[in-house]
Amino acid sequence: MHEQLTIQGVPVADIVAVHGSPTYVYDGEALTQQYQRLRDALPAAVDVFYSLKANPNVALTALLVRAGAGAEVSSLTELRTALRAGVDPADVIFLGPGKSDDELRECCELGVRAVVVESLPELARLDAVAGAAGRRQPVLLRVNPDFQVKGSGLTMGGKARQFGVDVDQAVAAGRAVGAHEWARVVGVHVYMGTRILAAEAVVENTERILALAERVAEACGIDLEVVDVGGGLGVPYFPKEDPLDLDVVGRGVRDAVERFRARHPRVRMILESGRYLVAECGTYVLGVRYVKESFGERFAVADGGTNHHMAAVGIGSVLKRNFPMGLVGRASTAPTAPWHLTGPLCTPADELGKNVDLPSDLRPGDLVGVFRSGAYGPTASPVHFLSHGYPAEVLVHDGEVHLVRHRDTPEDMLRQQVLPTILDPVTTDEGALL
Repeated sequence: MHEQLTIQGVPVADIVAVHGSPTYVYDGEALTQQYQRLRDALPAAVDVFYSLKANPNVALTALLVRAGAGAEVSSLTELRTALRAGVDPADVIFLGPGKSDDELRECCELGVRAVVVESLPELARLDAVAGAAGRRQPVLLRVNPDFQVKGSGLTMGGKARQFGVDVDQAVAAGRAVGAHEWARVVGVHVYMGTRILAAEAVVENTERILALAERVAEACGIDLEVVDVGGGLGVPYFPKEDPLDLDVVGRGVRDAVERFRARHPRVRMILESGRYLVAECGTYVLGVRYVKESFGERFAVADGGTNHHMAAVGIGSVLKRNFPMGLVGRASTAPTAPWHLTGPLCTPADELGKNVDLPSDLRPGDLVGVFRSGAYGPTASPVHFLSHGYPAEVLVHDGEVHLVRHRDTPEDMLRQQVLPTILDPVTTDEGALL
């Protein structure tokens, strides 16, 4: 039995009737509740910063900022998005391995809480930029540890990386790390991995990061004010995956933080969270255009696909498994059957789901939802492939529906392109039609 999906009492079919498909629909209540659950589980000394790379929509960011989150950004646009969403610059950290001078300069002028430097040469560059601006800038030194974390879907430490300063290099640099006049190193940042679902692994990783920060601070003469323990909290997408046990995480992290703050009472911690906060609030809603059979297998050809949702086909994963999906626009009592859910792109790789259990009476005009799609959606996908452009994005907040991103039109797509006058048929060919 498939039921019609409603979000805060609003039928998804009604949303699509107004805003069309494909469309991302976000549940604002689910978003803020997820943030509050995480905030309540952690000790007060740990600040939660939202990682905009997971979903940089300004409306979602604003909801999280209003709930109390800081912002972790990695580009000038993300920085300005966070500011537009209402975040205080003192609650912003900026990280990434290839920052421009413009990005560094704006961070200094705004007075962000910290710039996370990824190499010793970048630290020197930031010192020069901050000096030119006449602003002392707090810095976190990102350290690439000599160990790997447990339970991570993508390991970020323990091997050669473009991210961070190897721990041995940081220790060898010693007091030179803190010798800059304008770039003031106030702490350590370590990001270890992603999609961690084992609570015990989160706790152990936190303990090891805090020990590493203490080691680096002692070697480099850093008067610790901040330790960013990264994030990586996972969301269960696939069968046999269980949700992260926040109670276990909270107890373990609280114990680790209390022991650490007994030695460093002024230090505050930062936990970054992107996917964990936004994934479950989002549904990617597709409209079925055609159904067909090919060599005995059922295909549902939809109006959106991998151009909007590369994460759903396992980008970065060895195993390709289906996100949770279902019929959302109407109820059906028909038995389920395996369907291949494909999009409008001219490539066989445009298959959002393989052998997905959907009603056997699936037909053109039906709506299919890809659930837990609030993270790494259109902005992490090739939205301009075949020039289809961005889908619409809609937020349901306090029972009301708000358009929070317009769907791209052909005019939007062409507006950024420039046709030189010498190639314009209207101006170069006397016989061309105007």
